[in-house]
Amino acid sequence: FEDVGLWKRARYFPRAGEDMHAAVARECLAVRSACGIFDASTLGKIAVVGPDAAEFLNRLYINNWSNLAVGRARYGILLREDGFIYDDGVVARTAQDRFHVTTTTGGAARVLAMMEDYRQTEWSDLQVWLTSTTEQWAVIAVQGPAARRVLQPLVAGIDISHAVLPHMGVTHGSICGVPMMLFRVSFSGELGYEINVPADCGRAVWDAVYASGAAHGITPYGTETMHVLRAEKGYVIVGQDTDGTVTPDDAGLTWAIGRGKADFVGKRSLERAAMKSPQRKQLVGLRTRVPDTVLEEGAQIVETTRQKPPMKMCGHVTSSYFSAALGHSIALAMVAGGRARQGQTLFIPMPGGDIPVEVTSPVFYDREGARLNG
Repeated sequence: FEDVGLWKRARYFPRAGEDMHAAVARECLAVRSACGIFDASTLGKIAVVGPDAAEFLNRLYINNWSNLAVGRARYGILLREDGFIYDDGVVARTAQDRFHVTTTTGGAARVLAMMEDYRQTEWSDLQVWLTSTTEQWAVIAVQGPAARRVLQPLVAGIDISHAVLPHMGVTHGSICGVPMMLFRVSFSGELGYEINVPADCGRAVWDAVYASGAAHGITPYGTETMHVLRAEKGYVIVGQDTDGTVTPDDAGLTWAIGRGKADFVGKRSLERAAMKSPQRKQLVGLRTRVPDTVLEEGAQIVETTRQKPPMKMCGHVTSSYFSAALGHSIALAMVAGGRARQGQTLFIPMPGGDIPVEVTSPVFYDREGARLNG
């Protein structure tokens, strides 16, 4: 287990004789080739309800929520007033006047507090109500090419085919006789579903899904495997790949900003010249020349080798893992002017010598996103 926010989360599920690295490699390959099951219950969850719910979220998040259809979800980004990323998560519209907002595991309380602050002091005219539902929902992520075949025998009252429930779709039905809100979302890059059921039913539904998946090679996986899978896809973790000084553009997330939005929290700060500089640190991928070399997270990056202190640093490693699916190490990093440096060689100074790395796209696996739409 590892500490995440206020929770203990399963980091990996070792079998006899396995260390963490062996267990994580096995879990990753299982998700990529068959099916994995993951406990995502610790995600923060907030019910945003009322006639002005969409307008309230429009003012807070960079995204546009007015045009989100009922039964659809969208990746949302929340900024501070200074324009830097504060939190993120999937937001689903479950009714015309109701949204189910998820936050990072460690961000639930602070996001709710921020929402309440704005609701009560800035926009008290809006008819909207906020309720923490973090502990009311158990969330079971079922990810991998066989995910639909695992769930199909268990669900009732809904069609989970791609034609009816495409990626980022949301629907209500039942699973094993238990009321369920089902999200077609993925933090692994594979065909994926997130089963939301009342917390008291979580264990029973988990056991039923696990039993149904036995014939399909279902494998429990932990947070370490989750990190590897999402890094292969270039998905950021707020608080790991961001550090309180990262804008949406720095993280390659400008596409999420709602077109034509007049305002949102942090928008004015994004217009400052320094926030638009092409030399800001930007999210990139790194590949080492030696495939088995896994970089240290937090390691500094320099442009030339064999520098003597004080060195001129141009970035740092934010996430670093060995990818069993790709057969080599991968890393995410924030590098000054990084997007324009793709193909360049940079260096990681370490006690044993400088490690050369190639700057790449942060998306290492399935860049076209075809597997999401399986």
